[in-house]
Amino acid sequence: FENRYTGIYYNFYGNDVNRIVSDGDKTEKLQTKVKWVAFKQQFFSSVLVAEDSFNDVEIHSKALPDEDLLKEMETTIPLAYNGEAEEKYRMKFFFGPNAYDVLNTYGKDIDLPGLLNLGWNWISWISKYVIIPIFHFLKRNTPFNYGIIILLLTLIIKIVIFPLTFKSYISQAKMRVLKPQIDEINRKYSKEQALEKQKATMELYKRAGVNPMGGCLPMLLQFPILISMFYFFPGAIELRQQSFLWAEDLASYDSILNLPFRIPGYGSHVSLFCLLMTVVNIVYMRMNNKNQPQNDQMKSMQMMMYIMPVMFLFIFNSYSAALSYYYLIATLITIFQTWIIRKFVDDEKLLQKIELAKSKPLKKSKFRKRLEEMQRMQQQKQRRQKR
Repeated sequence: FENRYTGIYYNFYGNDVNRIVSDGDKTEKLQTKVKWVAFKQQFFSSVLVAEDSFNDVEIHSKALPDEDLLKEMETTIPLAYNGEAEEKYRMKFFFGPNAYDVLNTYGKDIDLPGLLNLGWNWISWISKYVIIPIFHFLKRNTPFNYGIIILLLTLIIKIVIFPLTFKSYISQAKMRVLKPQIDEINRKYSKEQALEKQKATMELYKRAGVNPMGGCLPMLLQFPILISMFYFFPGAIELRQQSFLWAEDLASYDSILNLPFRIPGYGSHVSLFCLLMTVVNIVYMRMNNKNQPQNDQMKSMQMMMYIMPVMFLFIFNSYSAALSYYYLIATLITIFQTWIIRKFVDDEKLLQKIELAKSKPLKKSKFRKRLEEMQRMQQQKQRRQKR
């Protein structure tokens, strides 16, 4: 697992941070000026920084078969010799932890924080300016261990995005109460009348003021936060060797059972937080599916949704316990929020509001008015031609 975070990183002069992370044997010759070169591991880095820049740098990385060693890494940096009796090359060494605040303090101007793999630029923005500041604030101002800090961090995030969760549930509830009317449309039109069926269904949604994608959009808006956590927790040095409940190290997997054999794609151990996360996700999927209208297309989508937690069971079994723990409590909080919303949302009253909205005249958009006007003019033109 550490191989994912181990490699040679370098910063092109005045440009972005690049890296060579390879499981095989790889050599690169860097033709552009380089500001610094780093040998990075999961939690610590050694960085050589030029006062000006390095030229013609050659880097080499080779994965090793030895279980106790990860990689052999080498950098060759030629230095110009001008024939003087004494020549100086000013450089700096940085030996330290891969902690965002430390890297930012010592090398913000040369982009040392770029050593941290926080995901794509739009994902790393969330980690840098939302997740990491809240995490460090809780670390400095609470007496709790990191398990409780992760719980508090999750609660804060879930409270902030609760309006999205509520909007997603209401959209699903509207689809659910409209199910009898959708079933009636499905019975009215045969398979050969697929276009008419789709048109009638969309007309129903429009008159009822329901967006069929309304339940998905809020979930998609939450997705960047889930991805940022995926990058943040496994590389967070603050969690290194920090225990919580049965997990001896939140930065590593929480094995409760070592298997006498290896399962391909899963490993030779059982991580309890990962197992609990999978079970809770399946329970949530089951709850969520009850809110959805049931048809052939929806059933196939629901089957895919059940497959995802099983896939995550294999993917996260060797990831950090903190990551599985976060996803576990985040899902539990979502289940609790859904249960609370159900207590306050009456399906009958919701249906009455939808029926009231259907009874009101449908306001036409400017685009729709222009489209109808064009259709009317086209029909008049066709009539004249027939005459």
